[in-house]
Amino acid sequence: EVHLVESGGGLVQAGGSLRLSCVGSGFTFGDYAIGWFRQAPGKEREAVSCITSTDGIPYDADSMKGRFSISRDNAKNTVYLQMNSLKPEDTAVYYCAAPCLFYSGNYYFGDYWGQGTQVTVSS
Repeated sequence: EVHLVESGGGLVQAGGSLRLSCVGSGFTFGDYAIGWFRQAPGKEREAVSCITSTDGIPYDADSMKGRFSISRDNAKNTVYLQMNSLKPEDTAVYYCAAPCLFYSGNYYFGDYWGQGTQVTVSS
């Protein structure tokens, strides 16, 4: 059974940093692109980033480039999301998903999500 477990969220002041982790199990982790999206109350789901499987090429959303970066360690079945210079508008529940695809400027996420981790940025 596929499991994705996110962690690392919390409360941080604006300008601060957090690193989220997503640990996968129940599938061959290194064979899949993994991504992050976020959901804020009353807002549509927003893609954050996607990283390819074996070569680890990141595709960060334009609005977050320079602040957020995705990486992965296939030996640990883990994908990370480093978030710097956080803003109050980054407040959301962050989910990792498998698989993901970035194609023609759009993100596509598969059916496997974790439970999410709450990120709250205070002003």
